[in-house]
Order: sequence, then structure tokens, then C-alpha cells
Amino acid sequence: MFAASLKLIDFTGQKVLTFSHGVNLWLNYLSEFLITLISTPIRIKETIEQIYEIGYKSTFIILFSVSFAASVTIIEYSYHIRLVIGSAQLVPGFAALLILRELGAVITALLLTSRVGAGIAAEVGTMKVTEQIDALKLLNIDPIRYLVVPRFLATIISSVILVIFANVTCLFFCMLVSSSELGFSWQSFLHAMNHFAQFKDVLLSLVKAAVFGSVIPVVSCFYGFECKAGAEGVGRATTQAVVTNAILIIILDFILTYLFSFIY
Repeated sequence: MFAASLKLIDFTGQKVLTFSHGVNLWLNYLSEFLITLISTPIRIKETIEQIYEIGYKSTFIILFSVSFAASVTIIEYSYHIRLVIGSAQLVPGFAALLILRELGAVITALLLTSRVGAGIAAEVGTMKVTEQIDALKLLNIDPIRYLVVPRFLATIISSVILVIFANVTCLFFCMLVSSSELGFSWQSFLHAMNHFAQFKDVLLSLVKAAVFGSVIPVVSCFYGFECKAGAEGVGRATTQAVVTNAILIIILDFILTYLFSFIY
């Protein structure tokens, strides 16, 4: 019994030390990143290159995915609203609200996490394993300024632009499905959407896009910098980055939605 208690205390102590060490690493990294972000000029060329890699190359997969998500959303809304109140007149308005407040921003962010977040973590992790990060330091080049800041700015800009396109695409496919399957004309859909949705719903969507876009590169680069040696280390860092980003996006989505509820 005494030996088991010692093992439990030892296990708990190790977990506490590991957690505190991780928190310390995060705090040091975030403080260094914020200082670098504020104190250094924007590297415009590298930022534009990253916008092309992050934003432009993600456009097709995001628009393709959200078009099906929007179609499923309005079909499900129609089924359940008809089941409850026996009419589908409220479907366009509710669908437009869901798209602007949640669907466009969250799905775009999660897809960027899978494509961009994983790519950044793998790229930076590979640089760490092959000692390219150490080479940058020897050349007196700050890795955070060189790697993180351009990706940070590019992901925010790309995320906002992609969410705008995603919202428009979702609404278009909702109108298309409403017209072909639910009997709504395009005019009646737009009228219902204008009646329910307001500019502050669009604003909430763009705020979410900017916040989600700021999280993805920061988290991904952190796990890349902390990558362990070998292919297994790169794979683990990539997985941790994607999982952490996804969890943070869901949590931040709740927080932002809750905060914006006080505006309505």
C-alpha cells in the first residue's frame, strides 16, 4: 500500500512537472513572438508569398467543401423545421444566420488547420531536425521574425478573405438548393436572408476568421520549434499542431459567440 502511494505521488509529480514545463515553454514562446511582432518591420515580400501559399492554394478545397456543407445544412434545416412547425418558410433565414455566424468561419478554419497548420508544423519541424533553425541563429537571423511573423500575417489575411468567399459560396448553394428542392425563388430567399441576417453577423464572421487565422501559424510553429529528432518527431509535432489548433478553434468559437451575444 505504501509503495503504491509512492508510485502515485511520483506519477503525479512527473505530470505536474511536465505540465509546468510545457506552460513555461508556451509563455516564453508567446512573449518572444509578441515582442518580435511589435518591434520588427513587416517583411512584405515573404508575407505575400505566404498569402499565395496559404490563401490562394487553399481556395479550391475550401470552396468545394463548404458548398457541400451548405447544401447539407439547408436540407437538414428544412427537414427538421418542417417536422416541428410544418412549414419551411423560416429555412432561408435560419440557414443564412448559421452560415454567417458559424459555418463559413469554422469550416474554413478547420480546413486551414488540416492543410496549412499541418504543413507549417512539418516544414518548421523538418528545419529543426535538419538544424536549419540553428543555422539561422548562427547567421544572426531571428527564426520567429523569419518564419513565424510572415506566416502569422499571411494566415490572418488569407483566412479573412477565404471566409468572405466561403460565406458567398455557402449562400449561393443554399439558394440553389432552396430553388431546386424546397420551392423557394431566389428573390424570396434573399428577402428572408435580409430579414434575419444583419451586418453584425458578417462582422462576427470576419472577427472569427481573423482570430482563428492568428492561432493556426503560432501554434503550428511552436510545435515545429519543439520537434524531436527523426521522422517520428516531425510526425508527432504535426499531429499535435493539428489537434491543438482544432481544439483551440472550437473553444475560441464558443468564447467569441458568447461575447458577441452581449451585442445583440
